[in-house]
Amino acid sequence: MSVSSPPVSRSPAAAVAWMLSAVAFFSLMDAGMKLLSAGYPTLQVTMLRGAASLPFVLVWVLATAGPRSLIPVRWGLHLLRGALGMAMIGCFVYALRSLPLSTAYSIYFVAPLLVAALSVPLLGERVGPRRWVAIGVGLVGVLVVLRPGMDGFISLPGLMVLLAATAYAIAAVTVSLLTRTDTPQAMVVWFLLIMAIGAGLLAWPQWQPLQWRHAGLIAGMGLAGALGQIALTRAFQLGQASMIAPLEYTGLVWVIGWDLLLWGVLPDRMTWIGAAIIVASGLYLLHRERVQHARRAGQVDHP
Repeated sequence: MSVSSPPVSRSPAAAVAWMLSAVAFFSLMDAGMKLLSAGYPTLQVTMLRGAASLPFVLVWVLATAGPRSLIPVRWGLHLLRGALGMAMIGCFVYALRSLPLSTAYSIYFVAPLLVAALSVPLLGERVGPRRWVAIGVGLVGVLVVLRPGMDGFISLPGLMVLLAATAYAIAAVTVSLLTRTDTPQAMVVWFLLIMAIGAGLLAWPQWQPLQWRHAGLIAGMGLAGALGQIALTRAFQLGQASMIAPLEYTGLVWVIGWDLLLWGVLPDRMTWIGAAIIVASGLYLLHRERVQHARRAGQVDHP
């Protein structure tokens, strides 16, 4: 039996504020993962990402929704989502060892386009020709960032970010199925727990002893991830997805700042161009989704 949350009144301004906060926290978490990836194996950082956030998230869940909200209904989908989470974070962390955050984010922004494409075979949804064109243009933007055949980022790290985005897109489809039976609290906690256990077991053969000097960094990464998840949940509770989803692209501003502050690098011209193409495609895709939603609502309201 799933535990439903009480209805929450909409507040667009608050939703925007929560979403902007979520993006900022997640960018800080990603900066922490990049810093840790320089001294620990990829799978160990993946395990630390899940394990470090879990205590903070559990405190939030127990203080708000209560332990009953953690009871899972669809175990198979939780396990699949946890496995996809390991692949997503693992591939992303591997890429961060050599790519600037801004470049990795630019490629990763193709994920919403992949979600739209995968919704056709996996959810049976219909994607019109204009949205297919937007998806295609977005993939062109990825190629601009990767620069195949040139001395750019057509390398294993760049391709790993693309794999991470693909894993995220498939996981997002499982979320749309899980929301029909399971609570957001259950989805967050089991995602982190399965990812931490799975990545920890795989990381064990190459495990590196944790350094005390990294304790604050690990805790900060976990706290930022937990706060980002809480803020994201509140944003989607208070506002419409079509309104707040585009704010995810503000993450590029944050990671450019982290790149400059922590590593002294800035995106090159081709990365700027590719990122602009990908973001524009994503925004157009969201616009078409809003138009289609309004059209369907009009057909229901006015037969």
